[in-house]
Amino acid sequence: MHMPGHKRKTKHTSEDLPYSIDITEIDGFDNLQDPKGILLEIGELAAQIYGSDKAYPLINGSTAGILAAIGAHSQQGDKILIARNTHLSVYNAVELFGLKPIYVMPETDKASGIPGSIDPKTIETQLEKHPEINLVVITSPTYEGIVSDIRAIAETAHRKNAVLLVDSAHGAHLGFSPGFPENAVKLGADIVVMSLHKTLPALTQCALLHVSGNLANRTRIARSLTMFQTSSPSYVLMASIDNCLQMLRSEKDALFRDYENNLAIFSEKCKQLRNLIILCQANDIEHNSFFAFDPGKIVIITKYSGISGIELMEVLRKEYQIELEMALPDYAIAMTSVFDTTDGFSRLADALISIDSNLVGAVAYDDTTTIDFSIPYQYELPGVAISREGKFMPLIDAVDMMSLEYVWVYPPGVPIIVPGEIVDMLLIERIEHLVRCGIVPISTHGLLPELIYVYDVTIQLPK
Repeated sequence: MHMPGHKRKTKHTSEDLPYSIDITEIDGFDNLQDPKGILLEIGELAAQIYGSDKAYPLINGSTAGILAAIGAHSQQGDKILIARNTHLSVYNAVELFGLKPIYVMPETDKASGIPGSIDPKTIETQLEKHPEINLVVITSPTYEGIVSDIRAIAETAHRKNAVLLVDSAHGAHLGFSPGFPENAVKLGADIVVMSLHKTLPALTQCALLHVSGNLANRTRIARSLTMFQTSSPSYVLMASIDNCLQMLRSEKDALFRDYENNLAIFSEKCKQLRNLIILCQANDIEHNSFFAFDPGKIVIITKYSGISGIELMEVLRKEYQIELEMALPDYAIAMTSVFDTTDGFSRLADALISIDSNLVGAVAYDDTTTIDFSIPYQYELPGVAISREGKFMPLIDAVDMMSLEYVWVYPPGVPIIVPGEIVDMLLIERIEHLVRCGIVPISTHGLLPELIYVYDVTIQLPK
C-alpha cells in the first residue's frame, strides 16, 4: 500500500521497463535525502572504489552535482574561477547564484583545432590577481578526452586556499588501468563529479559526486544536494549505480584488460590511414598543448582529409551502420567503453580505412576555416543580464549589442556566448561557419541562426 502507482505489476504495462525494481522509501529501502542504510552503502562503496573520502550517488546526472557543489561554496557576488570550456551547467550555476565569473582559456591545439589542457600557471596567475576567489572549476577529461594536470592545479589552488572542483563527467572510467590517466580524485581534487552512464555501464542520469580533503564543505554539499536532486529519487537509477559499482569491484581487472587490448589493436590497425588521423593514437603526431589524453575517446581528425567531420559521421551512419557520438567540421568522436566488443572496434577500423582510401586529402589546410575559440567582452554579469527585457535581432545586426541568451553547440554543451557578453564579429563568423558546415548552434530562445535575443547598449569596447 505505497507508491509507485504501477505497484510493480506488468500486466497492463510494458514488460520492457523495469517496473519490478521501481520502489520507494519504504522500510528497509533507505532515503537518498538522509541515507543511513543501503543507499549510504552505495556511497561508501563508490568512495572505496575511487579513493575519495565521501561519495554521493547522483540520479539527476552530473549537472545536479555541479550545481550542488558550486552552490555549497558560493555566496551571491562571489568571484569564481572557471575554465571557459566548461559545461553549460557551470554557467547555469553562475547565473543562479549571482556569481562573477573569471575565465581561464585552454590553449587551442593548432594541429587539431581542439581546446587543450588548462595550464596550472594560468590558474595561479588568476588566483594571484583575484585572491578572494575560493572556488576553481575545470573540466578534465573534456568531451574530446583532453586531460589537464590535476595534481599541479590542485596544489596551486590549495596554496591559495581555494577549492578545486573537477567536472569529470567523461572520466568515470579513469584510474582503473595503467593504460588510462589517473582519476581526478586521487590527484588531489577536492570535489569530483563524474557520470557513470557516459563511459561505464549504467543507466542515463547515473552519476557520482566525490569529496576529499578538508577544504570542501561536506555539510553544505549534502544540504545543497537535497535542493538539486528530486525528493522522489528513482530506485531503478540507484540500483543501476549500485550494479555498476559492484561490477567495478569484482570485474574491473578483466574488463579493462580486454578494453586496453581492443584499443591497442584498433590503434595499430589505423596506422594504415593516410588522410584521416586518430588523435593521440595510430598515425598521429605529438600535441604539446595536451597534458594527457583518454584513449577511450576515438577522435577522428578530418581537417586534412578533404571530408568534414559531419560528412564522415553521415557516411559511417548510412554506409556502414555505425553511429558516432558527435561531429564538428574538423573532427568526429566515437565514444567507447568496457562494453564495446572486439568486433565493434574492428568494424570501425575497417570502415575508416575503407573511407580513407577514397579520400584525396588536403594539400594544405586553410586555417581560416576554423574560427578561434575566444571569450567575448563581458559587459554585465549573467545573473543580471538574463533578467533584462531585450529584442530579437538578425545576427549580423546584433554587433556590439549585449546577448541576453546562451548560444552553444550540443554536444559538447560549451557556451559560445553567455548572457551579459557583447556580440562581436568573431562570434558571428563562428556561428556562420558552423551553419555552413551543417551545424546550427542552439540558443536559449531557439531562433538561431536567424535571430538572437539582445539588449542594446552604448559601449566603447576595449581595443
